[in-house]
Amino acid sequence: MRSLILIDDDEAFLTVIKRRLLQTGLFTVTTHTSVSEALLQPVAPTHGILLDMMLGSDSGLDGIDALKRHFHPTHLIMLTGYASIATSVEAMRRGATDYITKPIGFQELVLRFQDPPSLKEPPQAKPMTPAQVEWEHIQRILLSHNGNISVTAQALGMHRRTLQRKLQKFSPSKS
Repeated sequence: MRSLILIDDDEAFLTVIKRRLLQTGLFTVTTHTSVSEALLQPVAPTHGILLDMMLGSDSGLDGIDALKRHFHPTHLIMLTGYASIATSVEAMRRGATDYITKPIGFQELVLRFQDPPSLKEPPQAKPMTPAQVEWEHIQRILLSHNGNISVTAQALGMHRRTLQRKLQKFSPSKS
């Protein structure tokens, strides 16, 4: 069986996904609510890590390098509910092997941990809506300012509270 490590601050999510992954009979699974908690485990190669982007006040992006050095995963999948091109590029640049958005179907998640990953016909790209373009631009500027809301708002020429309202909304629908 292949070992998986799940890191997410949502304990209910961890419980459900762990149970479902164990039921497949394909994986052994350990769960953690933070990167620092996971790194307390002994150094050991693992098949895959599922890492949430937002872990309380921490960013999963910051843990990618340490997790890769500690566990040498074949797959390190970044999971997020707030996808953007900027964060997906940054996750891959830091060493993630995949980037997926919540919600994801369980079978799709299992396929992402396969060797080699499932080779399906990629979906046809659709033009981005104006709301998506704005979201991507905000995410890119926010990332370039290390998540500092005040500096990002100033760079975008908007009031800090306006930027906060935009960020509190979910990312625009891709449909």
